[in-house]
Amino acid sequence: MTDRPTMMDPPVERLLDRVDSKFTLVSLAASRGRQINSYFNQLGEGLGTIVPPQVTSVSRKPLSIALEEVAAGKITYTRPDDQAEAEAEQ
Repeated sequence: MTDRPTMMDPPVERLLDRVDSKFTLVSLAASRGRQINSYFNQLGEGLGTIVPPQVTSVSRKPLSIALEEVAAGKITYTRPDDQAEAEAEQ
């Protein structure tokens, strides 16, 4: 029996290795996908306030690009609770 390639690239398993839960993955990818979409929409305006995609992708869909960024380790997340604890320690 051979492993058949899936339609999902990068594989969900590899994405879940980068985050602590599926909910975090969905939230992170959705948020970044909206940022990428905004970046593409503002290109003609020359504002330059949003970070462009951090990976080279053949995909034109912002969510797919966001998932590729997660898989590549280009974007990460910080929980508000974790950030508050870090500030309290300082």
